[in-house]
Amino acid sequence: MADDKDHGGLGAAYAAQRPEDVAAIYDNWSETYDADMSAAGYRHPTICLALLARHLPRGAAPLLDAGAGTGLIGEWLAITGYPQVEALDISQGMLAKAAAKGVYSALHCLALGGPLPFADNAYAGIVSAGVFTSGHVGAEGLDELIRVCRPGGVIVLTIKNTLWNAGFADRIAALEAEGRVVRAEETAPYVSMPGEADTVPSRGLVLRVI
Repeated sequence: MADDKDHGGLGAAYAAQRPEDVAAIYDNWSETYDADMSAAGYRHPTICLALLARHLPRGAAPLLDAGAGTGLIGEWLAITGYPQVEALDISQGMLAKAAAKGVYSALHCLALGGPLPFADNAYAGIVSAGVFTSGHVGAEGLDELIRVCRPGGVIVLTIKNTLWNAGFADRIAALEAEGRVVRAEETAPYVSMPGEADTVPSRGLVLRVI
């Protein structure tokens, strides 16, 4: 991964205190993000794609890529049979890179964690790779994703272990107890970037909306 002095890096993004700070870091990073994450062996998009394909029928539409970044997973979604995908990201710079790939039907520059300007039950499925992590989005982002996902649809997430152990797991259990979601699948913890030293493990999670 490129030096923090060049783009702010994940360390700076994890430490950010305000959404606008996160957006600025990723705006700066957008030019080299794809190459940097490839060099780090970034696994979240691949894991999310596999989970989505296992739990959501090919051709289901529309989908929301929540935290799309430069569109790493959007390219693969199109190839694997999900032709209508909208992108949401906090960084306009990252979305510009995603737009250039020509795989998204719409782009939304928005932050997760608060109200979203989408109708109830708007999406057949949602994927959010590498977003529920330090300095980004916590369990407060779940309710709106559930609201905009159709009953029977799936939400595919990755969650960093630090968040999982700091209340995220309890929130998932509460949502299940409330009858709002079913935990369709949960992976064992894995290292998302084997090319980066001291990466805290994450897990993949599939929630089916009731």
